[in-house]
Amino acid sequence: MLSVLSTYIINMKFENILQNYGLSRKEADVYLACLELGSASVQKISKKAGLARSTVYEVLDDLNNQNFVNSFRRKKIKYYSAEDPAQVIKLAQVKVDAMRDVLPQLNAMYGQAKDRPTVRFYQGKDGMKIILEEILAEADEMLSFSSAEDLFRELGDYFDKFVEKRIKKKIPARVILNESKKAQERKRLGPQHLRQVKILPDKYLHQGQLSMWKNKISMFSFTNDFVAIVIDSKELYQTQKAMFEQLWNLAE
Repeated sequence: MLSVLSTYIINMKFENILQNYGLSRKEADVYLACLELGSASVQKISKKAGLARSTVYEVLDDLNNQNFVNSFRRKKIKYYSAEDPAQVIKLAQVKVDAMRDVLPQLNAMYGQAKDRPTVRFYQGKDGMKIILEEILAEADEMLSFSSAEDLFRELGDYFDKFVEKRIKKKIPARVILNESKKAQERKRLGPQHLRQVKILPDKYLHQGQLSMWKNKISMFSFTNDFVAIVIDSKELYQTQKAMFEQLWNLAE
């Protein structure tokens, strides 16, 4: 028998996966409750999910529209049951296949607009990780203006792995950092990490991180909601890179 703690950990893992799939936290909780209960009334699902019945009614309607649950009536009582997870995956694959079928037309439309600057917003550390993976996939050189202390406080373990992948892919980096112990460490380890480091004096204190690669600029804010932005623009990239090169030549 699974312990209460083991069950909780497993459910948390499933909940995170379902949220990454696109469900809200409440939708994930209700779907998992339906899976565990089989066919059940809203009252039982509400108790299992730990949510108010009025909320569960709304969530079940949304899950029904997304083909995660189905319903039927028995003696005037409405019951809900979870859709087979395998069927959910098949339905998702149908949507992917439909998108793939029109991909040539979508690419043509994208090509017509690619000269216009685009901006993407992300929120949370997971969004920042998506951008860093994008850098690994596209960059032939990475330029950064960063606060090493902020970066490693928030993304330390992940960023160490990012650096390992960057080295493996032979992507060199040039980095301008705040003066700090962590910055000095990054500079000392630079040669073995395919990284050149220059350090600004204390009077030029800054936070967050700005990175550049190809024709893209990303900016991370490590305060409050952890906002991240990606700007895709050749013109803006060239302007920002010119500013970076000037500062690089002035920094020690």
